[in-house]
Amino acid sequence: MPVGVEDWIRQIPPVTRAWLALSVLTSLAVQCQLVTPLQMYYSPKSAFVMMQPWRAVSNFFYFGPISLDYVFHLFFFMRYSRMLEESSFPNRKADYFWLLFLSSLMLLALSPLFNLPFLSSPLAFVPIYIWSRRHPSTPISLFGLITITAPYLPVALVAFSWILNGTWKAAAGDLIGCAVGHVGWFMRDVWTREMAGGRTFFSDAPDRVKRLFGEDEG
Repeated sequence: MPVGVEDWIRQIPPVTRAWLALSVLTSLAVQCQLVTPLQMYYSPKSAFVMMQPWRAVSNFFYFGPISLDYVFHLFFFMRYSRMLEESSFPNRKADYFWLLFLSSLMLLALSPLFNLPFLSSPLAFVPIYIWSRRHPSTPISLFGLITITAPYLPVALVAFSWILNGTWKAAAGDLIGCAVGHVGWFMRDVWTREMAGGRTFFSDAPDRVKRLFGEDEG
């Protein structure tokens, strides 16, 4: 039997589902002129000097005006965030949230250096990058045209974004997202396995965060 929209939404794991819902609602709010992008962009001055702290959060949910680029980023973020949450964080909502939270903090710190007022696309590339490194031998067909292995997926998507927008500056945020994703992958996989020999603050959510998600501590 065909799966309805409601059933399909229920099948999306919780953190990815919440992220997707907030992103779509934000775009609809802008489209309906309930809010404007000028009310959501991030800069340290506007967020912390002018006392508009919501900007440190709202900028992660606006993928730009509804367009081909919007659909491109939203589709790939939802697909690979879902796959990463299902494969690496089953029943571990707090740990996946913690990964995205720490990545968001890094992106906020980097934003002024690269003039990135909206960080939704860079954050979307974090789960794409980590999933690709955790599935190095998985073949992926891009638009039915070429087949690559998973580690080349972020590079291919950055190149496609560059072509789609006609300027490398449009892909700069995606590259920053890949860099932050590499840090997350290194601290969770390489450092934990080969150097420290155990789980760290970066790989496990604090007990306080786990309590917020109704998960067992420890």
